[in-house]
Amino acid sequence: MTATTPLVRIDHVSKQFGSFVAIENLSLDIARGEFVTFLGPSGCGKSTTLRILGGFEQPTSGRIILDGEDVTTLPPEKRHVNMVFQDYALFPHMTVRQNISFGLELKGMSKSDIRRRQDEIMSFLELDAYGDRYPGQLSGGQRQRVALARALAPDPALLLLDEPLGALDAKLRGQVQQELKSIQRRTHKTFFFVTHDQEEALTMSDRIVVMNNGKVEQDGTPEELYFHPATRFVAEFIGDTNLLTGEVRGQDGDTVVMDWFGRTLHGHAPASTPQIGDAVTASIRLEKLGFHTARPEATNAVQGKVIAKTFLGSRMSVDLMIEEAQGSVLRAFVDAETGQSFGSDPVWIGWEKDSMAVLRE
Repeated sequence: MTATTPLVRIDHVSKQFGSFVAIENLSLDIARGEFVTFLGPSGCGKSTTLRILGGFEQPTSGRIILDGEDVTTLPPEKRHVNMVFQDYALFPHMTVRQNISFGLELKGMSKSDIRRRQDEIMSFLELDAYGDRYPGQLSGGQRQRVALARALAPDPALLLLDEPLGALDAKLRGQVQQELKSIQRRTHKTFFFVTHDQEEALTMSDRIVVMNNGKVEQDGTPEELYFHPATRFVAEFIGDTNLLTGEVRGQDGDTVVMDWFGRTLHGHAPASTPQIGDAVTASIRLEKLGFHTARPEATNAVQGKVIAKTFLGSRMSVDLMIEEAQGSVLRAFVDAETGQSFGSDPVWIGWEKDSMAVLRE
């Protein structure tokens, strides 16, 4: 094995439950020390993939290679993998120490080695003060850390996390997100995280794999998926966006020239190049639209009239009707002070080529 060899290789894996195809011909490599998130709606195949990696499900076809070894048919206890569940699955009749030692005892470690590893992992996760408490005596965030400590204690090569923050309230969830990412960086462990929460995926991941109907819609960094979504599904699933439908007029390098109600717009080209005359849809994030009193120097510019404003605290959501585009409405985010100044006079909005992603349908 070399440092560049992937820790995990999902090799043409498919999974069917009767006539239902949960995963269709999935191939993916996961690098050592990577925080990879599988993101998608319920039923998209993300949790099934996690269960196959953990040995809780067998693929209908394909292989799972872990650290160079084919583990496709191995049960969970024979894999160098551990899992953190959404409900934490802590043993309520065991103390924090006993919960953490459970996996170590299964490995046949001596009592002195178990005690040493308990102390090490509890200190690392700041659980020293809770060793003799039971799960019912802990807060949600503390239980989450105990579940993580139990999973990390046997030193697995791969940690699987199945929506582990779903039971936390919004404020605590944000704190634990940062804590979990910090732990992953400090341990250099490979994390495979499953969630349906877009903000959670963007906040925590090195890489996001967006799943839909058992297939990968897009695989990339959070920034790539947010600013340059490849498909309409990704554009709409991750964050708020404006969708403009037009016709391809030409292409210049990585730029697609499209007609939008008689106006020429320029956008970032998708991986699969559209042909002249093709109908295409482009995505522009709300915060990428800039407001101007006169026509801006931006690559793309249209004039519109403010028809609605929604106060969101530090910023405002503004709806603009573009009469020249048959009354199409574009939505933008602006700071609250700027938004308050808009009246009934038309305003110009502009955006650059790289801010508009031409989508692969």
